[in-house]
Amino acid sequence: MIAFNQAPKLKKSQDYVLDSLASGNISGDNKYSRLCQNKLEMDLNVDNILLTTSATSALEMISLLLEIEEGDEIIMPSFTFVSSANPFVLQKAKIIFVDIRLDTLNIDESKIEAAITPKTKAILVVHYNGVSCNIERIATIAKKFNLALIEDAAQALYAKRSNQYLGTFGDLACFSFHESKNFTMGEGGALVINNKKYLKKAKIIWEKGTDRSNFLLGLVDKYTWISKGSSFLPADILAANLLAQLEFANEIIKNRKEAWLLYYQLLRDLSDHFTLAPMNCFEDFNGHGFYLLVKKLEDRDNLIKFLKAKGIIASFHYLPLHQSKAGKKYCYFVGDDTNTLYVSNAIVRLPMYYQLEKKDIIFICQSIKEYFEKG
Repeated sequence: MIAFNQAPKLKKSQDYVLDSLASGNISGDNKYSRLCQNKLEMDLNVDNILLTTSATSALEMISLLLEIEEGDEIIMPSFTFVSSANPFVLQKAKIIFVDIRLDTLNIDESKIEAAITPKTKAILVVHYNGVSCNIERIATIAKKFNLALIEDAAQALYAKRSNQYLGTFGDLACFSFHESKNFTMGEGGALVINNKKYLKKAKIIWEKGTDRSNFLLGLVDKYTWISKGSSFLPADILAANLLAQLEFANEIIKNRKEAWLLYYQLLRDLSDHFTLAPMNCFEDFNGHGFYLLVKKLEDRDNLIKFLKAKGIIASFHYLPLHQSKAGKKYCYFVGDDTNTLYVSNAIVRLPMYYQLEKKDIIFICQSIKEYFEKG
């Protein structure tokens, strides 16, 4: 079988994991966690990044940092993973969805202002597939209405917009290091704190609601419970695996983008049957994934089934959150949901991972052509 995804397998990861084991210091906020944080801060040119147990937990920290309360409203796309909404629902906020754009599959910036009310507390954008939304325009809207801007950059590490890294535009952002992402801890994430007013509180929340960070710096002689918090630190042994990948990031992204480009070149002539992500997204893209949007919706499931019979694992993606059982209870869609529904029903995601072989990509594309030629 040609897998849909495979995590990078690097010899250096094994060396670092064994070193972590040998040290005996495998809990959170130790050597490799700090090295990962420092590497990310240096690479992205930001001051403050905290590793977390997942992107979900980073968003849970954000909901606490913003002091989200019952009745607050958070604007976001419905075409996203449940983790974008859940942390705010836990604080009894109302999720307000707007439609997405067909070119980027990201939130449509022209729909946001119509969804803003006096209860709106923040705008959450999702950089789907490692491609940026129109973050500059959305930042202007957030500033105009005095709203916090959150970037769900779970899929977007090392992707850019106007030569600036995604995850560095908003007040707060998250990355994911889940097994399905370009860089992985198995399970893990990171919180990016771009607005320094949140830094002190973030470290308290991160440390289970205590001032342990100050204790480690020698600023207090003992640490104690200060505020709400939880166990957000990932094990250092997981960070050891991640560090090797971050050190190899340029090569991993280069390889994935080469795979994306080969897909594009081999499939672009089948435009009668599906559309591809626009080529103008490619330059700043991080090679996260490759997808088709079929024009006949019945082709989505049939194509996935056809490819599976050929030994190729392809996949669809999110059921729109506003159509889910919980979404109907906790959320509200403003305006037309045409693009959200179409993309959810039309998307086919193809295998994409570091060191996906060229011959496998050629075989996948030949199989797709065979499917459509058979009618």
